[in-house]
Amino acid sequence: MAAILIGFVIGIPWLGALILWRTNDENPRLQHTLAVAFSIAAGFSSLALIFFSSAQTAVDIPMGAFFGSLTFTPDGLAVSLTAIACVIGSLAVVFSVDYMKGEAQLSRYYTFVLLFIGAMAGLVLSGSLLFMFFFWEITALCSYALISFYNDDPKAVAGGIKALIITQVGGVGLLAGALITYSTLGTYQVSDLLESAGTIPANVLAFIAFGFLIAAAAKSAQFPFHTWLPDAMEAPTPISALIHAATMVNAGVYLLARFYPAFVQVPGWALSVTIVGLVSALITAFMALTATDLKRALAYSTVSQLGYMVYAIGVGGFFASQFHLLSHAVFKALLFLAAGAVIHAAGTRDMRRMGALGKQMPFVRNVFVLGALALAGLPILSGFWSKELILEVGLADGPIWAYVGMLLGAGMTAFYTLRITWLVFFGEARESLHVHDAGFAMKVSLGLLAAGTLSTWLLAGSFSGLFHATLPFHSIHELSTLELTEEIFFAPATYIALTVVCLGLGIFWMVRKQAAARKEAQFDILSRESFGFDWLNRQVTSITFKFASVLQETQTGKLNWNVVGILGALLVVLVFLLWSA
Repeated sequence: MAAILIGFVIGIPWLGALILWRTNDENPRLQHTLAVAFSIAAGFSSLALIFFSSAQTAVDIPMGAFFGSLTFTPDGLAVSLTAIACVIGSLAVVFSVDYMKGEAQLSRYYTFVLLFIGAMAGLVLSGSLLFMFFFWEITALCSYALISFYNDDPKAVAGGIKALIITQVGGVGLLAGALITYSTLGTYQVSDLLESAGTIPANVLAFIAFGFLIAAAAKSAQFPFHTWLPDAMEAPTPISALIHAATMVNAGVYLLARFYPAFVQVPGWALSVTIVGLVSALITAFMALTATDLKRALAYSTVSQLGYMVYAIGVGGFFASQFHLLSHAVFKALLFLAAGAVIHAAGTRDMRRMGALGKQMPFVRNVFVLGALALAGLPILSGFWSKELILEVGLADGPIWAYVGMLLGAGMTAFYTLRITWLVFFGEARESLHVHDAGFAMKVSLGLLAAGTLSTWLLAGSFSGLFHATLPFHSIHELSTLELTEEIFFAPATYIALTVVCLGLGIFWMVRKQAAARKEAQFDILSRESFGFDWLNRQVTSITFKFASVLQETQTGKLNWNVVGILGALLVVLVFLLWSA
């Protein structure tokens, strides 16, 4: 049964993508209906797959000597992320019925959305590194295509290209690690790498480990690759909620979590993961403090929260990381979709033009406030439990300086979360924006996500039991939900963190009037430029173009010489692989 359901969660959205690609844009009602039907079918299939989770391979298709076997393993880590991708994907599609009403090229939009959902499920279920890379690249293609969906907007096209190029750096790291694994172990299977990591020479294992860290940092927009995600906000807002908040950006965190048992003994790897998470969480929280674009502020927040997950893996909190991944996917999708409802009605993303919109949009205001409370880490919403668990693990098992940094991040999160909520929904109206509350389809998605924000923490016990039963290499200690809540309530770290959160809320409350009227300062410009990293990106691009112009001299225009060059490069690669083996 697991094999059939795996076929459904990948095949149903891909079949839908194929059908929608061939539909006529003159019949948008049919396109919306088909997209909703296929996405909901995939969502229910992903939930059913949870009940058939297992550490055993469910699908094994031989693909030849070099490619190995195409395998899919429905363990707890894979099925939980599959459910997140498919369920939130279906809610984003339902939301799109209202949000994308009247838009042209719906077949292209829905095709790439459904293609992405199937590819994300394939990525996390794949038991082969090589085919994981195949799905990894499809998600990158879909992300690029959907960021650039409004292809008559230069900013959207530039954002798509930037995302594609930076995430491809991660693709290189993943592919290199996969090929070195194959040359060392003679297999691409994930389980073989986890089982035999101790037999791999230390320098080779370190190369694989840090290659995967680069892949994860690029895919999850972590330092120093964090600059692409804010520019990806040129995509339609349902895409920002699905791909750039709840699913694709989690792929890097998933990669680190999946291979943590294999790499934890590599000297410096865990510390590097901790530092990447810490720096990412802090630097983007600083950016969110002054952001004026509603979607970019939420994008900075996403990178920061992903930093918490990466930090948790670095200090050994595998379960805390994945628990926060679940809760963050739900409440951040809620925040992005609620922001999309605001933008759809107001016609602007600039929070300086908003204010007091809650009076005209009470439903959207209420669900946004719920998501904001979860993001700030206030009891008893899902974000509180998962974030407190991360900080508790960090205090117990991580360096104290990193824990203090993450506490500072928690305070800043509370500050910018209240700032965003206040500037949009409360205070005084700064412009006369004639807005309206969300449509029916929008309310369905927002309501279900709001319910999830209130209740997903109740799944903590089932979540840990699922991991304990199906992840033999991770040594997960099983906890019931009651045990988890008692542990958090009686931990001193909880009250330290809540004190810092309350300080962040209090500081904003004291300066709320000035925050709405303040003019742009030098810090704002520095923040908008990602503290110089955007400038660094431009320099790298410029150098690459100059290098490419030099290489143009090798292009003779003669086919024979081109063929010789390709074959020569292939020969070099083959010799290297044979020598490595």
